[in-house]
Amino acid sequence: MKLSIVIVNYNVEYFLEQCLYSVRKALKDIESEVFVVDNNSVDGSLRMLREKFPEVILIDNKQNLGFSKANNQAIRISKGEYVLLLNPDTVVEDDTFSKVIAFMDSHPDAGGLGVKMVDGKGKFLPESKRGLPTPLTAFYKIFGLSRLFPHSKRFSKYHLGYLDKDQIHEVDVLAGAFMLMRRTVLEKTGLLDEAFFMYGEDIDLSYRIILAGYKNYYFPVTRIIHYKGESTRKSSVNYVFVFYNAMIIFARKHFSQKRARTFTFLINIAIYFRAFLAILSRFLKKAALPFFDAVLAFAGMLIIKVVWGDLTIYRFGGDYPLTLVTIVIPSYVLIWIFSVYLSGGYDKPVRMYKSIAGVAAGSIVILVLYALLPESLRFSRALILFGTLWLFAGLSLNRLLAHWMGIEGYELGATQKKRFLVIGDHHEALRVKKLLESTAIKPDFIGLVSHTGNSPISDDFIGNILHVKDIITIYKITEVIFCSKSLSHQTIIDKMVEWHHTQIDYKIAPEDSLSIIGSNSINTRGDMYTIDIKAIDKASNRRNKRFFDIITSIGMIISWPVLLFAVKQPIGVIINSLRILFGKNSWVGYCKVETGQQGKLPHIRTGVLHPADVFVQPVTDPETLSHLNLMYARDYSLLKDFNIIFRGIRQTGRKSQ
Repeated sequence: MKLSIVIVNYNVEYFLEQCLYSVRKALKDIESEVFVVDNNSVDGSLRMLREKFPEVILIDNKQNLGFSKANNQAIRISKGEYVLLLNPDTVVEDDTFSKVIAFMDSHPDAGGLGVKMVDGKGKFLPESKRGLPTPLTAFYKIFGLSRLFPHSKRFSKYHLGYLDKDQIHEVDVLAGAFMLMRRTVLEKTGLLDEAFFMYGEDIDLSYRIILAGYKNYYFPVTRIIHYKGESTRKSSVNYVFVFYNAMIIFARKHFSQKRARTFTFLINIAIYFRAFLAILSRFLKKAALPFFDAVLAFAGMLIIKVVWGDLTIYRFGGDYPLTLVTIVIPSYVLIWIFSVYLSGGYDKPVRMYKSIAGVAAGSIVILVLYALLPESLRFSRALILFGTLWLFAGLSLNRLLAHWMGIEGYELGATQKKRFLVIGDHHEALRVKKLLESTAIKPDFIGLVSHTGNSPISDDFIGNILHVKDIITIYKITEVIFCSKSLSHQTIIDKMVEWHHTQIDYKIAPEDSLSIIGSNSINTRGDMYTIDIKAIDKASNRRNKRFFDIITSIGMIISWPVLLFAVKQPIGVIINSLRILFGKNSWVGYCKVETGQQGKLPHIRTGVLHPADVFVQPVTDPETLSHLNLMYARDYSLLKDFNIIFRGIRQTGRKSQ
């Protein structure tokens, strides 16, 4: 056995599928075995593996054991001369394995090998080659000096930025995304240290390979796509603590006591510094706009109070009561901001009309409440009117400033329509076109391009692969989709690098798959298109569903004396209403199906009722229940929830399923 490949999977079904298709191609004529160690995924990965990749040796863990333990499970029973640890969110070139094996065979001093990695846009990933994280190297990285001087021999030691990325080099650390090792070396160094749950284990093992007298090589003669960040969220506070604590484990294990203390001190500073930045970043992304809107609204109302009071009511002296500033104006501001939130004014990308609509709706609510307030709290309708006009202008100004500053998510103007270019043979290109048309994305344009350079233009094709650069410009293409059944992965990566353009996204359609995958950013989940696009996962629908649950629960509690005669378990209605008000459940959720029977659907709260409750006769067939769940997620609307509750009203007292 020449090669054993180990892939650890955790809830990345579509990426794993694409990875395995590329692995299958690259293993042609190589004596090999492929292990997938699944760390208790619930997204349909196991079903996909059994149906599409029967040759894969599956280790099905019943809990998440972490990266190190999972890899070691497979390594211990593997038989290959070489062992490759491969991430599931990668795509390898068709000759990657033959090239790396040939290099290792001809370099007996090589204990480990890593390759050149590019992201989903063809951009080189600097972590393809790394140095040992010594205290000084860590200091340069933590405080940004390595970023300021990316090619300095002193400051860029972490990513070895001074080494040519297109040349073979000896390096200290191999990337865990693609880590090829000689079995005889592993027998000397030992396997991955299971003290590392996630992160740091690749650094530790790379260092032990060097200590054993072998070399680690960076080998850019072949490349892989590494989408990055699909199994984990690298912008989270949790990531900061897990990653930097892994560095502390490494330091205590390999450095002298004095160096380890220095390193630990630096890492502890880094943990709190990076955690603060992560929290600040999250705040700025989610709460900055509502916060600045509220500050602007409050400040504006204070100015209006002073100006209007001086010009009219109190022009001969006096002022509004303090209650106006301490209670009434803050209440107005809260109603306006909450109304903007409900109208979708804070959803990204930000849309100006939603903010204006929210302010208008809030003003109507305030005027209604104003009429119900006691005389002592009714100061002036003019304040509400001028406040509304102020917010129309102020909120618009806030969004314009964010737009002019180029902040992501605040781009104003019409939503850019998706214009696709599909590259493949006639059959595959048409299949992918139909897949795109079956989703909810509503493409503005889908152009087909032949994967070969000598194909004549036909009725279905607008050109061939040699014309793509011009086609992108002429047809204003926003996304290019490669059919991996028609094109080699070398060609796909070559073209991504050649056509590298900041405004174009690239995706890959695996053969015989209902998914199209790509990823452009370490901070975002990989973009994917599947037939079952999830309307229920939209921010506006999640918000509206939660708001509907709250209103319905309050209504159920108020109307409970009437429901006593209509519901089978009336006490359960009160219990369910309270659980839903506290966010434990929802009135409507998915039908209960066996684990593995249901495809990958967005997570929602467990429901009291489900789509099958609209039928008079009970539905028990798992396939039918799964289909009902799919339709509910794909075509979600509040009307669906209302209809299910209306038809299943007698069951609203039962225990959530």
